Amino acid sequence: MKWIDLSVVINEKTPVYPGDPKTKIEPAGILEKDGYEDHYVSIGTHAGTHIDAPRHMVKNGRSLDQISVDKFIGKGVLIKISDKKFDLDAIKSTNIEQGDIVLFYTGISEVYHQSEYYDNYPAITKEIAEYLVNKKVKMVGVDMCSVDHEPFPVHRILLRNEILIIENLTNLQELENEEFKIYAFPIKLEIDGAPARVLAEIH
Repeated sequence: MKWIDLSVVINEKTPVYPGDPKTKIEPAGILEKDGYEDHYVSIGTHAGTHIDAPRHMVKNGRSLDQISVDKFIGKGVLIKISDKKFDLDAIKSTNIEQGDIVLFYTGISEVYHQSEYYDNYPAITKEIAEYLVNKKVKMVGVDMCSVDHEPFPVHRILLRNEILIIENLTNLQELENEEFKIYAFPIKLEIDGAPARVLAEIH
């Protein structure tokens, strides 16, 4: 058994989606002075590796705290995207079962700290999103800042159907040709999304 961490590190240099709040970390307790170390952290709900709950883009959608914990665990399926193009036929040729957690590996995470990461990422198509809805998958994850572009139709299709979204994944290349299980646990907040620690257990 082997574990792969699919989460990025969060600090004040963590890139954020254009317009989102930047992460700020300030000391609240200093070990030498106070006898303990503590910090005040200000962070957007969609910073770093994070999970989108239905409330993110669906009116009266469920927030993270209302999601059953079994939704965050499941058999993983990795689909490699070539030439930054999402191809429905190629995805249909992949064995996807009900309850799977489908991860798309585009490779753009290699430029995570560069402008290209936000300016030139591919988008999942509406047809693919609808196909995944019909397959009744649990979650869809990407090594990109978003599954789509404004006005975010794919977000709405997935979230409206209670399919959670994981964004800003890393190390997906470690999962190629492997059988694995995903554990994706966000902070239990009563809101639209939260940073998450996402792990893959390779069998």
